[in-house]
This record gives sequence, C-alpha cells and structure tokens, in this order.
Amino acid sequence: MFEAVEELVGEHADLEKKLADPSVHSDQANARKLNKRYAELTPIVATFRAWKQSAEDIETAKELAADDPDFAAEVKELSAQREELTEKLRLLLVPRDPSDDKDVLLEIKAGAGGDESALFAGDLLRMYLRYAERVGWKTEIIDSTESELGGYKDVQVSVRTKGGNGATEPGQGVWARMKYEGGVHRVQRVPATESQGRIHTSAAGVLVTPEAEEVEVEINPNDLRIDVYRSSGPGGQSVNTTDSAVRITHIPTGVVASCQNEKSQLQNKEQAMRILRSRLLAAAQEAAEQEASDVRRSQVRTVDRSEKIRTYNFPENRISDHRTGFKAYNLDQVLDGDLDSVIQACVDTDSAAKLAAAH
Repeated sequence: MFEAVEELVGEHADLEKKLADPSVHSDQANARKLNKRYAELTPIVATFRAWKQSAEDIETAKELAADDPDFAAEVKELSAQREELTEKLRLLLVPRDPSDDKDVLLEIKAGAGGDESALFAGDLLRMYLRYAERVGWKTEIIDSTESELGGYKDVQVSVRTKGGNGATEPGQGVWARMKYEGGVHRVQRVPATESQGRIHTSAAGVLVTPEAEEVEVEINPNDLRIDVYRSSGPGGQSVNTTDSAVRITHIPTGVVASCQNEKSQLQNKEQAMRILRSRLLAAAQEAAEQEASDVRRSQVRTVDRSEKIRTYNFPENRISDHRTGFKAYNLDQVLDGDLDSVIQACVDTDSAAKLAAAH
C-alpha cells in the first residue's frame, strides 16, 4: 500500500545531502524551495519509519507472549498503535493543496436581504477577526464600504500568519483552513427593524483567495489602467477631500481592484496591487483547474440564497454546514470566533474524499 513512500524516503535523503552543502544556499530562492520540500516530506518519512518499526515491535512482542502470556496485552497495544500509524500515514499521503501554506485575502459581500444582509456581513467579519485572534493570525482591513445601519456592503481583509509570509510549517497556513469558508452564508433571524417579530432570511457571500507573492504573478505595467478618485464614507479630512483612492484595472482580463482606506494615494495603490495580484493568481488557478475540476472545490461568486454552504439560525442558536452535514447549537460561540469544529468538519470531509479518490 505504501510502496511509493520508499521513493519519498530516497528523495528526503537526497534533499538532506543537498541542504548540507553550503554552496546550495548561495541561491536563496532554490534553497527555500528545497527546504520547503524537505519540510513537507519530513513528517511522512518519520511516520513511515515508525510504521515499519511497529511491525518489528509486534513480532518481538508475539514471540515473548508465546512464553509469557503477560505480553499479550502489549501485542494488543502495539497493534492498535500500528493501526493509528497506518491511518496517519494514509492521511499524510493525501495530495496536498499547494496553496495550503499561503496567507489569504478574505472578501465579504452583502447579498440578498438589503440592510439586514449588510449587518450580517458585519457579523461574519467580526467572527473571522475573532477566529484569527484565537489562532494567532494577523488581520488587516484593506478596503471596506459600510452600510448606513453599521454593517458592510463589502469588506476586504488580509489574514496572515504571524510571520506575514505564509506558514512556517507545511500545510499550516491560513489558506489550509480558511479555504472552506468561500461561498454563500445564509442567516435566519428577526431583524432589529422588524416590528412584527417575523424571521427573515438573508445572505452574504464570502470569497477567499490565497495571497500571491510578486514572483507568482507577472504583471506588465502597460497592462494596467490606474484611476484615482476621492474617497467616500467614514474618514478624516485628508481621506475625504483628496484624490487618494485608487482603482486599478488589469486591461487584458478586466480584473479590477480598488482601495480607499489609506490616507495616501501611494498606500492605496500598494494595497490595490496586493488585491489585484491575488485575484489574478486565483483566476489563473481557476482557469487551469477547469480541466481538472476535482482539484479544488469552487467557491460561489454570486450571492444567491439557493447556493448556500452554511446557515446561521438565530432563533435556534443553530449552525449548519450543508456540505458536511455538521450541525451544532452553539451559534453564539461560533460567531464569537469558535470556528474550529466547523472548519475541522470540512477538513475531515475533504480528506476523506481525497482518500476515496486515491483508491
């Protein structure tokens, strides 16, 4: 079952030799690439070695048990450990998403439901900010358009690991967990403006894209149209009275990114370029994956209540994920950032699907 692991063990040994050569580190980009691959293989190799050793340990225990029945319990314990190692190794061999180590750009857009939808978008923003705080990620609101009642028509947030350059350990980046949040989120509750106490349904859309590094997306400056305009919404005098807001259009693709939250035009341009790079990377990945649509679950781009991935039911304090069947009655805690169990259900379902596809 794990014949291919022997090849990975050999690759791991070759990488170890290369990384021990000082000359390799003269090329920093290549050294980073080799280090990343070495780190990816290390847990697989360590688990495989433990799995092979477990077979020897079981045989030794069986021989001892033949003369001394007291060792029978040890055989049973070692066999259980081997089963755990088998499952762990099986999961480690599931094809990895190459973007799992990346930071992300998160966008929340109000949809069907008017002001109530914008308020719900604000609730989702708070939920993600609190979740990021719990797991130790850094967040930064890049651009936002607030509604009159205090919610958000549209808000874009950068979510990053502490280092700010993706994960320090393979598969532990923000994308590895936040990628499951993309889609339509539906809310059922009595709006504050509803005098009759009737439950309303509205929705907000969440789009998550892995943040692109400059080297991943080549952008020809001649392909860009940059417009500046006066910022709108909350802000000080320097924000609302100068042409500091920036809108960048990538002419070949029509992809647009804008930012107006910063005080200077230069800062807004830098933030808009970050958004543009990530959107172009996501578009390129999506185009490539049209030929292999199983590689990544597509995210819903239209905020249509019929295409929901999750429902937040306030009267019942219930959270339901329609992709995994997850259901819990702790909506108040989830909205306060306790998202781990919801996301873990998505991780487990995704892993199970990949395992099934691999056999």
